[in-house]
Amino acid sequence: MKAEERKGNKRIDKNEGNTLTLGVVGLGYVGLPVAIGFSKRYKVIGFDVDKQKIEQLKKHNDITREISKQQLAASAISFTSDQEDLSLCDYLIVAVPTPINEQKEPDLSYLIAASETVGQNLTDGATVVYESTVYPGATEEVCIPVLEKTSGLKAGEGFYVAYSPERINPGDRQHTFNQIEKIVAAQNQTIVEKVAALYQSVIDAPVFKADSIKVAETAKVLENTQRDINIALMNELAMICDKVGIDTSDVLDAAGTKWNFLPFTPGLVGGHCIGVDPYYLIYKAKTLGYTPAFLEAARKINDSMAGFVHRTIVEDIIRTRCDLKNLRITVMGITFKENVPDMRNSKALEIVKMLLDDGLSVNVYDPVADSRELENALGIRLTEKQFLEPADILLVLVPHEEFSNMTAGDISRLVKKDRALVFDLKNIWGNHQLPSSINRKTL
Repeated sequence: MKAEERKGNKRIDKNEGNTLTLGVVGLGYVGLPVAIGFSKRYKVIGFDVDKQKIEQLKKHNDITREISKQQLAASAISFTSDQEDLSLCDYLIVAVPTPINEQKEPDLSYLIAASETVGQNLTDGATVVYESTVYPGATEEVCIPVLEKTSGLKAGEGFYVAYSPERINPGDRQHTFNQIEKIVAAQNQTIVEKVAALYQSVIDAPVFKADSIKVAETAKVLENTQRDINIALMNELAMICDKVGIDTSDVLDAAGTKWNFLPFTPGLVGGHCIGVDPYYLIYKAKTLGYTPAFLEAARKINDSMAGFVHRTIVEDIIRTRCDLKNLRITVMGITFKENVPDMRNSKALEIVKMLLDDGLSVNVYDPVADSRELENALGIRLTEKQFLEPADILLVLVPHEEFSNMTAGDISRLVKKDRALVFDLKNIWGNHQLPSSINRKTL
């Protein structure tokens, strides 16, 4: 029997014309690319509680810069902030943020709110697919009870639940939604097969069917926890090399000549994935009576890198800078990673805050960041490139493409001629021959 819904005085058949309708709840860095991907084959309703975002999307503007105007114009997605529109959907894909709180524990408030919204508009026979990153067990222990309570239906009978962890990499134009291998899991094998077929119909990569929802949830947090650990090793190496007085990149070049050496590099770990997801696994382990000391140590190291960079700058100032009144610092990049405007959990932002708290003069240039967001966070606005004056200290914190393409001449014009320090964290200018008066440092 076809699932039917009453909306106002109009009786609506969800499967009219035998075409599936999908709803995507949450239209950020994950949800919007997912909606675009499915819209190439199915009717898609894109829902977000942010009415301003919906209005922008209707005008074909994506504030994340992940989706172009042309893609949005061609997608024919029905963007809405009216939750009742979700009652038309055969599948509902939830892609909302899952951050951490001040205690570095999971904050599931967005996920619970989204589940309530979905549950209130859930129709008999619909399938809910969660893409948000969670700790093992959260989908079944937290989300399903909310769906059952708000819908009045029973999971596995009146509606079905699946989990397919997102693998969207903001700013990455190669590993896009339709090119990333997907993991799917569900309450039973029948739903696994249906959800796998649904995703396979719109992506060119394989679909992997996990044994259970908990397996899929754990696999997702493991992906980013593994990266966190490897970067932590490199960051600790960078701290050791700093004490020894050698360049970390020289050490990595030498070690990289071994055939099985893994090519990781030090860096600032922020954003929503690597800097957050390990805490979900740590939290779950602790609720079961196990303290994952190794994972906690990696998080501690990576969280400390902003302080390490700040101390390095302060030490240089104490050692070589006498005229603090006229000292000028320019920071290149304030977002959490290259080529994206997202400032969530940005370690570059932390470093600038530390320098401002020291009473130092700091100008920030970032070609993709939102100046209003920086002003809300730190009380300063971005400096436009043409207004940057030569600096005593140039901090390249985020390797935006624009920065990577700079010439030695471009760099020299950004700093003072005598005793300038260029702190190029990711060594993006390693091949440039800079004037001998410029002291170059990397992680």
